[in-house]
Amino acid sequence: MTKTGNAAIDAEMPTPIQSLGDLEQFWQQTLDWIGSHYLSIAIACASGALIIALLYGLRMLGTRLCRREHLGHWSRIIGRAIARTNIFFIVMLAARLVSGYATPPAVVAGTIGFLFTVATAVQAALWVRELIIGIVEHRAGEEDGVSSSTLGSAIGIIRLLVTAVCFIVATLLILDNIGVNITGLVASLGIGGIAIGLAAQGIFSDLFASLAIIFDKPFRRGDTVKWDQTTGTVESIGLKTTRLRSTAGEEVVISNTNLLNKELHNLAHTLRRRATLMLSVTYQTPPDVCRRIPEMVKAIVTAHDKAVFLHCCMVNFAPSSLDYELLFDVLDEDGEVFNSARHDICIAILETFAKEGIEFAYPTQTTFTAAPDGRMIMPYPEPAGPSDKPSRKAATPPA
Repeated sequence: MTKTGNAAIDAEMPTPIQSLGDLEQFWQQTLDWIGSHYLSIAIACASGALIIALLYGLRMLGTRLCRREHLGHWSRIIGRAIARTNIFFIVMLAARLVSGYATPPAVVAGTIGFLFTVATAVQAALWVRELIIGIVEHRAGEEDGVSSSTLGSAIGIIRLLVTAVCFIVATLLILDNIGVNITGLVASLGIGGIAIGLAAQGIFSDLFASLAIIFDKPFRRGDTVKWDQTTGTVESIGLKTTRLRSTAGEEVVISNTNLLNKELHNLAHTLRRRATLMLSVTYQTPPDVCRRIPEMVKAIVTAHDKAVFLHCCMVNFAPSSLDYELLFDVLDEDGEVFNSARHDICIAILETFAKEGIEFAYPTQTTFTAAPDGRMIMPYPEPAGPSDKPSRKAATPPA
């Protein structure tokens, strides 16, 4: 028990056994108490036994809840925590509840209170540990894209950290209740934790980024993702790095911290993929044909069972072409289906334009030459007229 600073109050508060003299006093007072209050003690023991039986039954109920899959994950998590209830805590809780009825001596009451404090602190640490680990394991159990070794390592690290924190807090509470000044100890733990955190900042950064990937699930193994200038398929998620197989075939290793610090595109969760095509035709295309191009393209796109037409319209007068923009969606998240649909539509457009006599433009440039007086000069020699034809008369041979 902590000291209050008031001598009168501290004298009234029961204290646990602290020395050999207290042990002798405890034994003598216990015998005297049993001899004078045997009936109250018997009733208290019977009540305590009933409380222990009820609490033990509650513990058995928690064990059964762990096996009931149909009740949901929360019943299993709570049942798992209840099943970890310690027998020592059950006994001390029952003793604390019935001790007031039997009016034990101060030393006995103080010992029961001290043991109850220790049991409660340890039991609270066990309950908190089981609840946190149960929630984490449930959250990670849905992840089928993480290798078992990675998931096992992550759960092991979390279990170690949670266990250490819970039992350190429980130990500090116990020391504080028996009168130990824990201010210096808490300060030392805080300084030590800061030093370790600064020394292993990079490791802890990648570790917590890995845990964020495992539990938040921005992507899974097998998903196609785009990160920065890299597009590839996720092959493995480690505690420090994630490995991608790029579209070029090489393996790309990215640290988990860098992976989450930039915008990441998960292409595997795209319900539809959008294709944007630029169709460029020549300036020699007649205006009435240009007007009919959007309808031609719309008929081609809507004829495909996986494609949804969005729009097709002229968007630009380019230096050597008339540009049309075509947008359509492919209703499938599979990249191969998208590529196949886009290929089929492109071939159909090519065939339709060939039938209609519509020519695709390519970069061209026309040069005009002018005479000094401004008259246009053709880039080829003008054909000679009849008067300019050479005489067919044979030349007179020289003498």
